[in-house]
Amino acid sequence: MYVWVQCDFILPVGFHRIFKPRTTMTKVIIIGGSGHVGTYLVPRLVKAGYDVTNVSRGTAKPYIDDPAWDKVDHVKLDRKDQDAGEKIAALKPEIIIDMMGYEPDEVERLVDAVRGKIQHYIFCSTVWVGGYATAVPTTEDQMTNPIDSYGEKKLAIERYLWDQVKTHNFPATSFRPGHIVGPWPSINPQGNTNLDIWKILAKGEELELPDHGLGTLHHIHADDCAGLVMAMIENRDKTIGEAFNNVSPQAVSLRWYSEQMFEWLGHQPNISYKPFDQWKQGKPQSDIDATWSHIAHSPCVSVEKAKRVLGFYPRYSSIDAIKESVTALRDSGKLDI
Repeated sequence: MYVWVQCDFILPVGFHRIFKPRTTMTKVIIIGGSGHVGTYLVPRLVKAGYDVTNVSRGTAKPYIDDPAWDKVDHVKLDRKDQDAGEKIAALKPEIIIDMMGYEPDEVERLVDAVRGKIQHYIFCSTVWVGGYATAVPTTEDQMTNPIDSYGEKKLAIERYLWDQVKTHNFPATSFRPGHIVGPWPSINPQGNTNLDIWKILAKGEELELPDHGLGTLHHIHADDCAGLVMAMIENRDKTIGEAFNNVSPQAVSLRWYSEQMFEWLGHQPNISYKPFDQWKQGKPQSDIDATWSHIAHSPCVSVEKAKRVLGFYPRYSSIDAIKESVTALRDSGKLDI
């Protein structure tokens, strides 16, 4: 008797999936599986025939209902606890997908606990391991110059994992998402998550952009994050010791992104530009900080490695992902436009 497993490969338009048989149920633990990526990844894993356990603090729910969640075991655990690694190891996973690895010491404790006991450890990193763009589109080996503590910690974890691969044959793989998009407030054309920006766009009012609007953003639909993880699992031997960028096919500038959204919402673009120090006057500090971080990084990242090695290519463009996100927010009553 076979359980059918879903994988993503590059196929002609209209064909996204092929299937192959799996004769046993592999146990997968996903740490933080109720979040953005897990909302899409957990149902994919279940439908592919994996035995899935979601380890979390139990405070979040998936953003989209799916009957697959009825087949998921849930373990309430805070990975910050000193014995979190031992407790996860006691669950006897074969694959661990770590969506919540933010602190190097927490990842090290987990690796110490499961070393020699698992088949695959998949770490969710970030494109922020690369700071300012060196050359574009930026490849995985060029992304080693973080400019903030978040990127520095993620890169430190990656380097620790690669050392574990070399010294202990630890089966680690890393993926680096861009700005993750789904039915939640995603990064808007100003480079922050302020939902009022969508109201400005929907009314055709003037939108202020910092500098010349040429800073870039690189989104990724959460389901394309899930698709890459599935491809990494199904091609394990090609991924050990490797990092894979996880973004849409093309980055977008603030200016072009704004123009596209104005037109989608039925208006001619109505954009003004101000030097950042003038632009930030009167704006919420959270918006200022987020926008500055995004334009300082201005990611424009290559996805060719995942395409070449794994046969994986994202289905969503940045603009299509954002349109779906804004539509979902509007339809759920979370965005009044």
